[in-house]
Amino acid sequence: MKSILIKDTTREERIAIVAEALNVCGGACDYCNGCENIGGGTIDSIYGPYIEGKKEISEINREYRSNMVH
Repeated sequence: MKSILIKDTTREERIAIVAEALNVCGGACDYCNGCENIGGGTIDSIYGPYIEGKKEISEINREYRSNMVH
């Protein structure tokens, strides 16, 4: 498996990584309640920092989980 770290990917590859990872159900992800997104907003707003090379995807996921209301 190829690394998904920012240093090892291009912006275009990061877009594809996010799209592929979130397309498990085959539907649109924006404002979806599946996969524990709980209407969390658009995927661009959630994963934009990763796509733009500012934050690793693992960091975004960790922050998102810690901010979820249980």
